[in-house]
Amino acid sequence: MVVAHGLVKRFGDVVALDGVDLVAPTGSVLAVLGPNGAGKTTALRILTTVLRPDGGEARIGGHDVIAAAGEVRSLIGVTGQSIALDSALTGRQNLEFIARLYHLDKAEARRRSGELLDQVDLGDAADRPVATYSGGMRRRIDVAAGLIGQPRVLFLDEPTTGLDLPSRIALWQLIRSRVDNGTTVVLTTQYLDEADQAADRISIIADGRVVAAGTPSELRSRVPGQRLELRVADVGDLSRAAEIITECTGQRPDSDHRTGQLSLTVTDSGGLLAELAHRLDAAGITTAELAVRRPSLDDVFLALVGATPANLDSTSTTTAT
Repeated sequence: MVVAHGLVKRFGDVVALDGVDLVAPTGSVLAVLGPNGAGKTTALRILTTVLRPDGGEARIGGHDVIAAAGEVRSLIGVTGQSIALDSALTGRQNLEFIARLYHLDKAEARRRSGELLDQVDLGDAADRPVATYSGGMRRRIDVAAGLIGQPRVLFLDEPTTGLDLPSRIALWQLIRSRVDNGTTVVLTTQYLDEADQAADRISIIADGRVVAAGTPSELRSRVPGQRLELRVADVGDLSRAAEIITECTGQRPDSDHRTGQLSLTVTDSGGLLAELAHRLDAAGITTAELAVRRPSLDDVFLALVGATPANLDSTSTTTAT
């Protein structure tokens, strides 16, 4: 449904995109990840016909984004980083206004708007001015606006940034219901755990190039080994615990004195946890956490992009998997 090959975009001397390839099959979620300034939003602006590329080609539903921009626009819905709503209008009035721009008659515009308001759980707030909405409510109705035209492809540029966890869950339930009905979703996000759990495929962009692409599992498999993590209950035991890990593995773990955590990559964890637990207990060291985890998308970023979550965005979060 979405195919881009060799996209190039320059802004003066700055190369925003340098040969980007993207693919999203019908009825799937493609997450485009990368540090700030990597080129994610530029790629979406080209795919949604807002920008013309300087090189390469892109097609939506088989239509070229330059030669058949009108046909492309009839297939897509877009929700950008900035919420595009009139705060003086009610939620219902905003959606009906956008529906009329899609040339729906008044009755159909009202029916479809009411349907979407219920789907985003805003039926009770439909006739309140958007100025009175919370941030999560505004984001949900903004996504609803992108769905008014019943798009075959929905583009979402960081749709959940700044939302609390319940709002993020509710929004993803709405998006996933659309995907289950055949809608293709292309999104950018700063939440690595979100991409890990929700995306069918992930493309990681750095410095205007795709440095890795595949399913979340395929990307995690590019980071060898597993991650041993130990957190001591008393930070005063950190040095001795590090010595025990070194004796058991032959490797010196990374230490975080602030959190009392030790970690390192291990290739063979068989029997390791039991041995560590026994030796730590014998040394009188109480552990708050002891686990071996598979690589996360954080680890993929560290390996492929050289960026930590803190480099990506101050609101980024990750969940161990």
